[in-house]
Amino acid sequence: MAGHSHWANIAAKKAIVDKKRGKLWSKLARAIIVAAKAGGDPKTNLKLRYAIDAAKAVSLPKDNIERAIKTGTGELKAEALEETLYEGYGPGGVAVLCEILTDNRNRTAGEIRKIFELNGGQLGTTGCVAYLFDRKGLFIIPAAQTTEDKLMEIALEAGADDVQNNGETLEVTCEPGNFQAVNDAITAAGLKPDIAQVSRIPKTTVDLDADTGRTVLKLMEALDDHDDVQNVSANFNIPDDAMAQINAG
Repeated sequence: MAGHSHWANIAAKKAIVDKKRGKLWSKLARAIIVAAKAGGDPKTNLKLRYAIDAAKAVSLPKDNIERAIKTGTGELKAEALEETLYEGYGPGGVAVLCEILTDNRNRTAGEIRKIFELNGGQLGTTGCVAYLFDRKGLFIIPAAQTTEDKLMEIALEAGADDVQNNGETLEVTCEPGNFQAVNDAITAAGLKPDIAQVSRIPKTTVDLDADTGRTVLKLMEALDDHDDVQNVSANFNIPDDAMAQINAG
């Protein structure tokens, strides 16, 4: 797997997005609701703007977005949602972070714990792995769209911290506060990122063999499939030869 910031390669992520679009829409609408609690104007509420941009990127209908904003600002009634972070360990000692939106923390904790246990992992205590990650703006752009040098010039001038060449993709990271400026510069240059979001990026990664990688990917997909899980981050890397074995079955 090229890169280290996400649990699956871009092609696999796209397939999951297409397969589970309805569930993804529901998760994104919840993110908008929570963000809108701090104000319904995306011009002054950057968290809301990010949530709306993420929703538009997967074609969440405009009516759904507007309804979610009104729900968050209190114009429409809805369940009370709470943001929380669950931390744990996957097979091979991989550190895993789950960003959660839930209306029942006890129920969700039990369900997430069971997912970890059924897939060779263990739910941990608060703070057990969060220190292994930095919160960063992340952009993953197909390498076919531009050159590393050109992207570096565009991104660094807009406030990005780093640009990495991962073969088929180029990865840009920045401080969360610079996310919108970098995003605007990238899109103004005509580039279309596969991923553009504020994410938790591991400071270091653990290389996995094919067998362990297969079980970790299974855990990550099971977590990602849970309705209350907004984002999943982990600190593993699957080398290309191991990923080829996994893809070959």
